Amino acid sequence: MAVTYRLGRGALPTLPEASRPAVDPGSVRAGIVHLGLGAFHRAHQAVFTEDAVAASGGDWGILGVAPRSRDILEKLREQDGLYSVLTVGGGADRARTIGILAGLGHAAGDPHGVVAAIADPGIRIVSMTVTEKAYRLDPAGRLLVGDDLRAQLTGQAPPVSVPALLARGLIRRRAAGGGPLTVLCCDNMQRNGARIRGLVEQALEVAGADLSADVAFPSTMVDRIVPATSADHIRRAAVALGADDAAPVVAEPFTQWVIEDDFPGGRPDWAAAGAVLTGDVTPWETLKLRALNGVHSSAAYLGALAGRELIADSLELAGMTGLLRRLIADDIAPTIAPPPGVTVTGYGESVLERFANRELGHRNLQVAMDGTQKLPYRLLATITERRRAGAVPVWGALMVAAWMRFARGSADGGAPLPLDDPLAGLIRDALAAAPDTPAGVVGALLGLDAVFGPELAGDDVLRAELLRWYGELDRHGVVATVEGLG
Repeated sequence: MAVTYRLGRGALPTLPEASRPAVDPGSVRAGIVHLGLGAFHRAHQAVFTEDAVAASGGDWGILGVAPRSRDILEKLREQDGLYSVLTVGGGADRARTIGILAGLGHAAGDPHGVVAAIADPGIRIVSMTVTEKAYRLDPAGRLLVGDDLRAQLTGQAPPVSVPALLARGLIRRRAAGGGPLTVLCCDNMQRNGARIRGLVEQALEVAGADLSADVAFPSTMVDRIVPATSADHIRRAAVALGADDAAPVVAEPFTQWVIEDDFPGGRPDWAAAGAVLTGDVTPWETLKLRALNGVHSSAAYLGALAGRELIADSLELAGMTGLLRRLIADDIAPTIAPPPGVTVTGYGESVLERFANRELGHRNLQVAMDGTQKLPYRLLATITERRRAGAVPVWGALMVAAWMRFARGSADGGAPLPLDDPLAGLIRDALAAAPDTPAGVVGALLGLDAVFGPELAGDDVLRAELLRWYGELDRHGVVATVEGLG
């Protein structure tokens, strides 16, 4: 099909019927402010919300706020807030246009406008997908309050950070009588609702205020693999749509959203869109963080060290799927009480099948980003529980040793590996001050209190396992080490 249109409202009649939005763009007033206009939100919560409104109605349009970059804002504005989701794998490409965005905002350029939106009584949910580092929390959940954040919270500087936007927005909303509100974190953090409540309480304390009783912080578990959009994905989205889209997102067919049902101001009928509404998301989130995200990070670090580009490439290494099955069965499964009707090993098999979807083009380096923010939830929680139970988490220790090798900055073949991490400076300083030996590297990185904490750093059994595996990876490389485990 020849592409002759640019995606926008004028192009909608030309699209295949299955590719048109489920709601009429611009017809649904905003009821949600969402912080973070990245690919995951646009392929996940936005899709669920559009389907919920299409099924049951309601003023639940999304005011999407980009924290820093203007690039996605400019693209979406040129397309009347429309974009497509390209679903790949399991058959022919499918592209669907999403029209639930009711407005666009920019936190860095207009933070006071975002604060005003949060205070608006028509907004009843503030949701977020901003990645772990944007919350400025240490592993214990304490807000890291530096001079810049203190100035934002006390009104001496524009509130451009996520903690400041939430705190200043809630203060203004309470003063204006804006009514009940739900703050909904959709990032991969264990007990994310409780952690964001703690963040907001600490931020408000610095600001000289307290938390209103009509603000809720339910926890959520989100799941859909959404890799970076490539030039090929953009081309394929255009072919499937019959229109050029400058802002498509690509995703796997699978999608899941589990939500603690605590919304004092109301919510969309997400259950009608396939979401699970529950009183406790803990079993779901623990399963996903450890048996999916932890396995994902493990495959990424091992694959990157082996010089492989994609997660699917990592799984094709001899012995890799067997190793990941051992990680799931021996280390992860004993730490999880799964939801009814679910087994950890069965869930793990479905995860490995999804990771093998080469159509996603999910790059190891993308998954490996921000390791110090992800490791505590994805791998270290599993290791901590196994050690407390008196067990030796052999395979979990191998995965952490792989991260340590990755943080050192070079693959097994000598190619440089980028350290895209908020603690990159601390990591480099720690490594520079230590001998470049297994004992030196392991000791230096275990000394990062913001990552490991005293319980793990002082565990001689874990240290010995990390030294053993780091030495194996250092001497033999990932390919030989993993194959030798078969």
